[in-house]
Amino acid sequence: MQSKQRILLVEDEEHLLEAIKLNLEMEGYRVTTATDGKKALKVFKEERFNLVVLDVMIPEIDGFQVAETIRLQNTEVPIMFLTAKNSSEDRITGLKKGADDYLVKPFNLEELILRVGNLVRRGMKPDDLKELNSYQIGDKTIYFNSYELH
Repeated sequence: MQSKQRILLVEDEEHLLEAIKLNLEMEGYRVTTATDGKKALKVFKEERFNLVVLDVMIPEIDGFQVAETIRLQNTEVPIMFLTAKNSSEDRITGLKKGADDYLVKPFNLEELILRVGNLVRRGMKPDDLKELNSYQIGDKTIYFNSYELH
């Protein structure tokens, strides 16, 4: 169902980046990664994403600045901070910079997956939702709302 949903994952800790990427891909998402803020902004300009998952403490340009820049370019894409910065001031700063969610490390993987799913669904447009209501197998399409097969 989420196979067309694209996530930009920005994390500088390589082992954590790979673990999160693998788990999101197992959920059916297409994940593009960046390990610093400069690369994240470059990739964001070149591709369309349904969600940005962003660490705050990343090289080149910090996550708060990346979120602020993304918000200037795109007011609709959901942004989630996934960071070790856990003070209430950090959370408030993240939300002020345009984040839709803020999850602190260490985190529960199931909670991360659920939050990602919620943000992706909320960010979907009507055309995206229409795709979730049907599934194509070969030359046949199953329509879940009407229980029809064509």
